[in-house]
This record gives sequence, structure tokens and C-alpha cells, in this order.
Amino acid sequence: MRRKVFNEDHEAFRQMFREFVATEVVPVYGEWEAAGRVPREFYKKLGELGIFGIEVPEEYGGAGQKSYKYQAVLTEELSLAGVSFGGSSVHVGLCLPYLMAYCTEEQKRRWLPPFVTGDMMFAIAMTEPGTGSDLAGMQTTAKLSADGTHYVLNGAKTFITGGVQADRVLVCARTSPPDPADRRGGITILAVDTASEGYSVGRKLDKMGLLASDTGELFFSDVKVPVTDRLGEEGRAFEYLTHNLPQERLGIAMYAYAQALAAVSFARDYVRQRIVFGRPVAAFQNTKFVLADCQTDVIAMQSLIDKALDAHDEKDLTASDAAAVKLFCTERSAVVIDKCLQLHGGYGYMREYPISRLYVDNRVTRIYGGTSEVMRSIVSKSMDL
Repeated sequence: MRRKVFNEDHEAFRQMFREFVATEVVPVYGEWEAAGRVPREFYKKLGELGIFGIEVPEEYGGAGQKSYKYQAVLTEELSLAGVSFGGSSVHVGLCLPYLMAYCTEEQKRRWLPPFVTGDMMFAIAMTEPGTGSDLAGMQTTAKLSADGTHYVLNGAKTFITGGVQADRVLVCARTSPPDPADRRGGITILAVDTASEGYSVGRKLDKMGLLASDTGELFFSDVKVPVTDRLGEEGRAFEYLTHNLPQERLGIAMYAYAQALAAVSFARDYVRQRIVFGRPVAAFQNTKFVLADCQTDVIAMQSLIDKALDAHDEKDLTASDAAAVKLFCTERSAVVIDKCLQLHGGYGYMREYPISRLYVDNRVTRIYGGTSEVMRSIVSKSMDL
């Protein structure tokens, strides 16, 4: 079926981006994975190319595009090339919506121009050791000073993608104790300068997949954060986080679908070339049927993603819709990628083949941004169950 979700501008952008990835990323991606991070100087290249500023208004150095579909093109092309941009996916996909929605004009002029160029990389810190999906249970605190000029931040965060190299981290912290009647209240977002005294980065976490992403632990010991670096109003962070969840979950669903799309492409190419018992693996009926099933799943995911992209651009993507899209795409992509790896035989288990990286990178999509179990709870609640 012909896709109608992208226009000529999107496709021209796709071609430019595809060539950039092929020449600048694919040849060195193994080095990035071995290092556990994308080189900071590469982020400057992305800034020069305009990747970070697509949705940033022109007055702050961006392109002023309002459509999320350009990010969808990036996701598809990176997956089809079997690579990623590491922690910068959080910089744009998660942090930018908060900056655009809740920054003051002064903060936008201070932070957005270097955000666009890659001179100031952002990460967001929500998860804490022992809390997981229960954000209301966070223990990190930020107490306002007696003179009201700054907060004193104490606590720890973990699983922070992009946290090792970030220049600013949007830290969620308790500015007032939880109310038993409303555990979600009293949480505030602070844009913390990572050069601040008392701020430290712990381990760069050793993950199963997403090896090019610098994911780490963060610690705060009496870190002074100016009140002028608070994002939005005090105590309203949970409301802000909930507001951005549909886009976050759409982004994860988009990534999972793109991985499945790439897996089918890799498997199709492999079975055409691999000779077994004197003929290509593609010649066996089992291979054809397995790939037909996988392709059908990809078409279904693509249709759902395209509908969600349109809904998001029209500001009509609900929390339950986004949860359903994430649930379906992450669960089905895992099945597709597993089948495609099986068609590679023993070579599918080797990291030199992109299908192997897809397999381990995909696993986390059913966990972060809300587990599949949480997605099922949201969808069932929308059904009045």
C-alpha cells in the first residue's frame, strides 16, 4: 500500500539524511559501540546539519517545522542502516518538548541556540534506584534556600540515557513532601548544569543493548540550582511529564516498528545470498512463509504508526491511543525480529550482523517509556474496565 503520511519535503530530507548516515555513521559505528558513546564532536555535525533544530523556532536558530514526521524519517533511516545516534535521541525526542512548552522566554534564548548547534546537550532524569515506573515514589529532593534564590538538590538517578555526556539535565525532584491524598504532587523539574559543584556521574551502565548510548547514574550532593533554572511552575512536574507521554510513547513505537522494518530487509537480503543444500535459503517454502508473516506484521505496524503520526500532528493523539500503539508495535516487533534472526541461522547470533544488534536493542522498547504491563493498564482503563 502506498504511504501518504510523508510529503515531498519529507522524502527529500530522507534522501539527504540517508546519504549522511551511510558516509558519516555506518563506517565508524562499531567504534561508537565499543566506546559506549557517540563522540561529542559528532553532535556538532548534527547541529550543523540542522538535525537538532528541526522543530525549534527560527528565532532560536531552528527550522521552525511543527511536524513530528521529520523525526519519524530519522528513526526509519537510522534503523534501516542498523545504527543510532546514541543519547541524542533523548536530547531531541524527550527534552525538547519540555523546553518548548515550559521554558520562559529568557530560558529559551539562553538554552535553545546551543541546543540546536549541539554545544549544549540535554538529558532528562526521572528514574531512581528502586522506583522504576513509580515516579511518584522518587526520593530526590530540592529544597528552596532561605533567601529564595536557589534550590539545594540531593539524591540520585539511574538509567539516564545521555547522562554521561550531558551539559544540562532536566532533573525531577521533590520540592515538597508527598501528600497521601496526592502522591504525584510536589515534584518539580530543574534544568541542572552538570558543571555544578556536588554534581557527579557514577557508572556508565553496562547494558545488554543500545551500546552506543551513554546511559549512566547521576548523583547530587547539595547541588545549588538557581531558581531561574526551574522549568515551569514548582510542584507541577508530574502534570508536565504526563502531557509529554503520548509523544514519548509514539517515538518508542516508531523505533520498534522501524527496527522490524529493518529486520525484514536484512533477512530478505541474507536469505537470497545464503546457499544451503545447493540452493538459496529464500527458495525454501518455510523461508517465504516466515517472511510473508513478518512483512504482514510490518504493514500492520506501519499503518498504525502512520495514523498515529497524523493524529499527533493534529494534536489529537490521546494517552490511551499512544499506549495502544506502543504496546502493539513493541510486542509485534519483538516477534518479527526474532523470526528474522532465526532465518540468519548461526550468523544471526554474531554482532557483526545488524540483525543481532536489532535483537538486543529492541528488547528495552517493552520496558522504557512505560512497560507493556503499564500500557495494558492504560488501554484497559480507557475501556472503563
